[in-house]
Amino acid sequence: MGFLEQAIGEFGRHMKIERNLSEHTREGYLTDLKQFQTFLETLEISGGVEEAIPIDPMVIRSFLASLYRGKCRKVTVSRKVAALRSFYRYLHREGKVSLNPAELVQLPRCEKYIPVVLSVDEMLALLQVKFPEDATGRRDRSMIELFYSAGIRLSELTGLDLGDIRSKEGLVKVRGKGRKERIVPVGRPALQALEAYLQKRPELRKEGADIDAEKALFLSTRGKRINPRGVARVVERVVRESGIGRRISPHALRHTFATHLLDAGADLRSIQEMLGHRSLSTTQKYTSVSVSRLMEIYDRSHPRAGGGKR
Repeated sequence: MGFLEQAIGEFGRHMKIERNLSEHTREGYLTDLKQFQTFLETLEISGGVEEAIPIDPMVIRSFLASLYRGKCRKVTVSRKVAALRSFYRYLHREGKVSLNPAELVQLPRCEKYIPVVLSVDEMLALLQVKFPEDATGRRDRSMIELFYSAGIRLSELTGLDLGDIRSKEGLVKVRGKGRKERIVPVGRPALQALEAYLQKRPELRKEGADIDAEKALFLSTRGKRINPRGVARVVERVVRESGIGRRISPHALRHTFATHLLDAGADLRSIQEMLGHRSLSTTQKYTSVSVSRLMEIYDRSHPRAGGGKR
């Protein structure tokens, strides 16, 4: 095993044990670092401590240039730079490199985008889809209701345990990025769907299930904690059956939750708290969604806008 490969493995353990990062973040960073390793091997680049880890910023800039040539999006490039910065920061702390070259590389200015959201009518169409009254049907309904009612991430939904639902208080405890916990309110329809599912949940349990499956809120048909791909398939099917004619990811339901709250008059600080955003600037992107929607209504309805009746 080469020095760089060994260092990446040690960094992976550091992210899991010391920094307690989510599995999704760890896998993303490790994938980015292994891509960087492959790039170095292709160019036969070496250097730095033990002649194994390059510490020249130009090497990293060359790596980024190769990503741009491959039509990599700026937001993806930014994530890879973040992975390299974190990796070299760890190596510098361990005394394995003399500096962090990734800190000397400027992040690309990412494109601003407007999140994909459903209108109120489209969201209601999703919620009005007929679900079977068996365990999986009730589970699927409660997941869709919870996405829209609490605005949680896909990984947060699959990570929910039975003890996280506080039906009497109308709250749910969510473990977000970096294992940070927050308490989010949940509406009565979602709580009722959850209560109906919990009555049938024993039908999904399997004999000899592991501890994680015993405490998991949402189970797969195999009796294990449902995984993100399983939830995504449920959302895809429900969207298809709703007839709205759009392809919607689970994360779009989170965007929809935030945008509908903002349209109804909720303040950004409250939405930030419910979404678990560290920075208010992250939450502010939803104001662009509302402005965009206002412009659509204006263009369609105003007599002097070109789209209305004259």
